[in-house]
Amino acid sequence: MKKSSICILPAVVLTCLSLTCMAQEKMPPGWQSSHVKISEDGRLEYFPDAAGNTIPDFSRVGYHHGDKGIPRYSATITLSPVSGDNSAHIQRAIDSIASMQPDREGHRGTLLLRSGLYPVAETIQVGASGIVIAGEGSGPHETRLLATKRERYPLIRIAGEGLREEVDGSRVHLTDTFVPTGAYTVHVSDASGFRPGDRVVLYRPGTKEWIHDIKMDQIVERQGTRQWTPREYNLSFEREVVAVEGNAVTLDNPVVMQMSERYGGGELFKYAYPGRISEAGVVDLCLDSEFEDYEDTRHGWIGVQIDKAEDCWVDNVTAIHFGYAGVSCERNSKNVTVRNCRNVSPKSVITGGLRYAFNNNGQQNLFTGCHSREGRHDYVTGSQVCGPNVFHNCTATQSYADIGPHHRWAAGTLYDNVVTDGQINVQDRGKMGSGHGWAGVTQVLWNCRGGKVAVQSPWASGKNYSIGTKGERYAGVFEDRPSGEWEGENETNVFPRSLYLAQLMARKGGDLKDMTK
Repeated sequence: MKKSSICILPAVVLTCLSLTCMAQEKMPPGWQSSHVKISEDGRLEYFPDAAGNTIPDFSRVGYHHGDKGIPRYSATITLSPVSGDNSAHIQRAIDSIASMQPDREGHRGTLLLRSGLYPVAETIQVGASGIVIAGEGSGPHETRLLATKRERYPLIRIAGEGLREEVDGSRVHLTDTFVPTGAYTVHVSDASGFRPGDRVVLYRPGTKEWIHDIKMDQIVERQGTRQWTPREYNLSFEREVVAVEGNAVTLDNPVVMQMSERYGGGELFKYAYPGRISEAGVVDLCLDSEFEDYEDTRHGWIGVQIDKAEDCWVDNVTAIHFGYAGVSCERNSKNVTVRNCRNVSPKSVITGGLRYAFNNNGQQNLFTGCHSREGRHDYVTGSQVCGPNVFHNCTATQSYADIGPHHRWAAGTLYDNVVTDGQINVQDRGKMGSGHGWAGVTQVLWNCRGGKVAVQSPWASGKNYSIGTKGERYAGVFEDRPSGEWEGENETNVFPRSLYLAQLMARKGGDLKDMTK
């Protein structure tokens, strides 16, 4: 069950206030981008480049695309700690809830863990929809789960089964010569099989020509370097059909990487994912890991791991001492909200592949109001990540490396009001790692702050943007790469202050004039 003075002013004062408000509505509120801005009549306007590309709308991310609030439920089962390993104690309760019938909203039940210390030697598995694990607070003296096993493992794992399945006979080719970033509508060879509400994949193939043009078959090699190959870069963007008119199909989320006939065009097909779970959450917990020393790499590895799941959430969770991540959304996660979470004091060697505080490899996920301390890649995406995805209103302190897309092409990420004392980088990483190369495209920094910031754009397939960024600008690791789109550098009065919130408000029919005052 869900929890769910009158002031009379003189006429002259009212007149003055009215005139002041009218003036404020007409006056520019501060610095605005040339790519997207709030108009005088309170609308969000987008300004395409010469090819028709715009910064896309990032607002349809997170739990139910941001159209529903994260729910709160009363307890179905309540536990207190027992002596010794609590793994089986907690898992039995979760399995009991999994056997219950879900309600109309898909909720089966909530496991409430009372305050106290719960040593946990095995991963707590949530493998069915509609299960919530809740505590009585995220402080170390409230509800604290402690990973005790001497190996790398996630403390809590939310995951379904299987893989996405293509609906036989549904695949059609795009007939557009070029589809710009920001577009919602694509034209296909035959749209008769599509209906509003269909779940579809917008498929963009990797091709030899594309890899050659972005020079990822020409990476200067060192030991272990892998040149990119086409089959690794077949990108599948999950979408939902909103409308069909003739052979034009309109999608719920925009194109976040331009598609062109030159690089193989694209395809559209319907899909099903029967094993993916939903409506699962973790809330109000402290997750901790035992460790032997500061560089220990054999202990609790991830606080909460989410995969093969959609419309799920992690809310008000503190992760302490984990070697890899506080929260990691894997490739088959979708529409997950990670809100008001903290990842602090990780314990591991400070080197590659470790300390990715808030890691995202899924699509349409939202990380908001989070904090990282002593991470390396605090807010980060991995390889072949299909957006849109958003990191919003997040902070990082004592950072050992950088925030941003990490390697091998992420498409469509907004970093909105992200603040770090480390670096923020969007660049070609070349031979770094095993040939990380171009980290991504349509990577947008909006009103961010970093110690040092590099934003480059790839030689083909789109641009990256630095809008209202504060910090020391530098060219990047490889200085001869094309510069990204920079504007409003070190501006202190950027409007709208948050692109994500402005886009969300505009989509819900709000008047944005208040954001300009």
